[in-house]
Amino acid sequence: MTQPPSFFSSAAYDHAVAGIGAGTVAVLCMNPLDLLKVKFQVATTNATNGIGKQIWYSLRDIQRQEGWKGLYRGLGANVAGNASSWGLYFLFYNILKKRASEGDPSAPLSSGAILLCSAQASAVTAIMTNPIWVVKVRMFTTRPDSPNAYRGVLHGLTSIVRSDGVPGLFRGTSLALVGVSNGAIQFVVYERMKRWGFEFKKRQFELSGRQWKPEVEKLSNTAYSVMSGGSKIAALGLTYPYQVVRSRLQNNATTHLYPTIPATIRRTWVQEGVRGFYRGLGTNLVRVLPGTCVTFVVYENIAWLFRTTAVKRDRRRAAADSA
Repeated sequence: MTQPPSFFSSAAYDHAVAGIGAGTVAVLCMNPLDLLKVKFQVATTNATNGIGKQIWYSLRDIQRQEGWKGLYRGLGANVAGNASSWGLYFLFYNILKKRASEGDPSAPLSSGAILLCSAQASAVTAIMTNPIWVVKVRMFTTRPDSPNAYRGVLHGLTSIVRSDGVPGLFRGTSLALVGVSNGAIQFVVYERMKRWGFEFKKRQFELSGRQWKPEVEKLSNTAYSVMSGGSKIAALGLTYPYQVVRSRLQNNATTHLYPTIPATIRRTWVQEGVRGFYRGLGTNLVRVLPGTCVTFVVYENIAWLFRTTAVKRDRRRAAADSA
């Protein structure tokens, strides 16, 4: 089976670079809301305002106290975490999908195969990037003028190793592995929706008498937005509580209250009930829907750009060879 054209030496590298670009753009757009999400997750007091007012007042207070720079606290860690996570995820995911399809990229995979590939890619990515997420949470939950504040990602990593040893870098990893279900569920839904979208577009081409060229075709940005948003809502509704537990476990200021996963779950349940496991969900939905849409729209467009550029390059080479 002829492999689809790729801009780099492998299509998996195309997807990895597209993922890095998508993760970077998404963080630059959504960092203030990501900051609030973590703050709300580690909070233990009930908010008195509606979610809209709560977000507005919280952002306003941060801006007044710390300036506009305060809204982008931890940006370096967030960019490093998201860019590396999306890049590594798409790299491993596409390698695993190729292996699952036995080298035939056009062979449709079952939902179970997609679930397994996504879960495996998410698990490897979660382990590799967990140290960055620990630094991110602590930067988000510590004032920049605090004596314990991290000056950057590298300073945060070295500080954690000095105070907690290497195991401190992997605090919450087991919960991150539980969280692979989020990405796995999302990608099963997303891949199915995308396949339906392409099948519908292919039928439109056939009815109009136009030639269908899958290597250069793409769906609309609106379609990618709806598909990514819908798949994320489905996955998040099922897996959000683990994120709250992980954030509380990784928060340096409350390690005495939440020393272990069982203790964190038990204390959250006793003091806050079910509601405690969904803290920050409203903010996360406000953040995650546009954030997810931005990520997938940017990713799909970069991947499409690489693919179409490779097709044009190969055609030029073929024309030159035949001349």
